[in-house]
Amino acid sequence: MFIGNVEISTPLALAPMAGDTDLAFRTICRELGAGYTVTEMVSAQALCFQDKKTLPLLELGEGEHPAAVQLFGCKEDVMEKGAAKAAEYSGADIIDINMGCPMPKIYNNGEGSGLARDPEKAAKVAAAVVRGAGGKPVTAKLRLGWDKGHINCVELALRLQDAGVSAIAVHGRTTVQKYSGRADWNLIRAVKAALSIPVIANGDVFSPKDAVDILKRTGADMVMIGRGALGNPWLFQQCAAALRGEPVPERPPLRERIDTAVRQIELTARQKGERLACLQARRQSILYLKGIPYAGYYKEKLCRVETLEQVYELTKGIKRDLKDPEE
Repeated sequence: MFIGNVEISTPLALAPMAGDTDLAFRTICRELGAGYTVTEMVSAQALCFQDKKTLPLLELGEGEHPAAVQLFGCKEDVMEKGAAKAAEYSGADIIDINMGCPMPKIYNNGEGSGLARDPEKAAKVAAAVVRGAGGKPVTAKLRLGWDKGHINCVELALRLQDAGVSAIAVHGRTTVQKYSGRADWNLIRAVKAALSIPVIANGDVFSPKDAVDILKRTGADMVMIGRGALGNPWLFQQCAAALRGEPVPERPPLRERIDTAVRQIELTARQKGERLACLQARRQSILYLKGIPYAGYYKEKLCRVETLEQVYELTKGIKRDLKDPEE
């Protein structure tokens, strides 16, 4: 499929997730089958001020293409300038607009899903980003609506298409739901039926079967995987096999999974420094331990690491003491 003039060869995308889809995790997911990745959301306003903490969020990995930078904001002029700077600094192929973040600190400012409450304004912002993107395709990620009584995803998507957006990603929940309940894939199908541009389906993809089912149910052009990949980037490898109709490989044994978790920490340290990498490891790497015996004990230990040496010692102990429950 194509998003604008950008070819996406694999129908598997990694969803942008604040605090999770940094360069290290995206690198691992790409290696395991994600064909399209999106950065964590980046403030357009901070970009305009060239904020030193914001610019590193734009960094892409070597060969990380096709990839997108996701911007959030609600002011047309700021989003236009932010898109231009994002395109210049990152070298990304696509600029994505966050219209789905369900966090109060974002939507209370009229950004994220707050912007999506006003389709007319959202379309103006999208048109501004298209102008600022300098010919790069622009996409938008949105939710079904504010709540079940205010579902506006089809109207919003049509307005965005008219504004020049090249593809739409839809998370099958409302803002009020956040991540609770079940994603409504039928409403994603309604968006797909209404548009002539590609639609990316997102929500409740935790297994290879889910990936096959969501594409079949919605008719979408691509599936976007978010929380299901946290601690389990092999899900991309499994989904790719399922979509090709091939046997689905098992997750690797515990030792290999732990080695991948350590590599993610090392990649993070290379980009952000050892201290920040260890702080992130306290939250992200514990996800790799899900389902193993005595995981709580090791998670508590992991939440105290301050150096890479401590990470190595702890993970060495885990591999020595525990047998993979799947073996």
